[in-house]
Amino acid sequence: MTAVIEVRSLTKRYKDKKALDDVTFDVRKDTIYGFLGRNGAGKTTAMSIITAQNFPTSGSVRVFDEEPYENARVLSRMCFVRESQKYPDDAHPRHALAAARLFFPNWDQELAERLVDDFQLPLRTPIKKLSRGQLSAVGVIIGIASRAEITFFDEPYLGLDAVARQIFYDRLLADYAEHPRTVMLSSHLIDEVANLIERVLVIDRGRIIMDQSTDETRDAAATVVGPSAAVDDFVRGREVIHRESLGRVASVTVLGALGAAERAEVEAAGLDLAPVSLQQLIVRRTQHAAGQPVSQTQEVHR
Repeated sequence: MTAVIEVRSLTKRYKDKKALDDVTFDVRKDTIYGFLGRNGAGKTTAMSIITAQNFPTSGSVRVFDEEPYENARVLSRMCFVRESQKYPDDAHPRHALAAARLFFPNWDQELAERLVDDFQLPLRTPIKKLSRGQLSAVGVIIGIASRAEITFFDEPYLGLDAVARQIFYDRLLADYAEHPRTVMLSSHLIDEVANLIERVLVIDRGRIIMDQSTDETRDAAATVVGPSAAVDDFVRGREVIHRESLGRVASVTVLGALGAAERAEVEAAGLDLAPVSLQQLIVRRTQHAAGQPVSQTQEVHR
């Protein structure tokens, strides 16, 4: 494995709050990551420090085996598209794209022009007069057309409708297939991006709680459904991260992949296995890590 980003014991403190708490992880070359977590979990802070737009309280970051801060060799190889990107008041989208063309050595102008058409972006409208979706499109176009070796998308598609978001996913994946690079995609729309991402990096309350391949993540839990007593017998001794009850029927999500023998045991007990989506798993793992109750009972009144 070739790591293009190495984060070691990274801590960022704001007064009495830790935005990042002794975080350590590596980011692999030519891989699409889902950098996932709740609002305020530390995603933007981590990406800002990696791209030298913020400073750590302690710990270290190395990108391409170098310190990124005030390092033009490193910074020109990274693109950070953030949801709150600011532009000069008199700037138009064509100005933002022209500036990006000068900064990023791998910039593809033809690709940028195709993306402008795809997103129907008005190039001569002042950026301050763009809709929320059009403003997001400016960042998405820069992020894809830059073809930077490392690209961070920090919720850049807020305001895009479902069709525009799908265009983003399709164009990113198609260009990644022809021009592999490292992409870190921060998103709340986990199930929408599930088919794009190859590795999952989940942060909660400033700490990394998951760092594994998407396939490993999907196999990391199972939901067993059936009569409550039979379900309870099967899950006894396992780590339960979510439970729902509806009358006498229970649905319980447990951590750990089920082998062939265990699946046969589920079938013999008359129970069913329900799929656990990536979003469900991450939400439930995050709740579990926070110590929230795993039991949720719904009563049926007749």
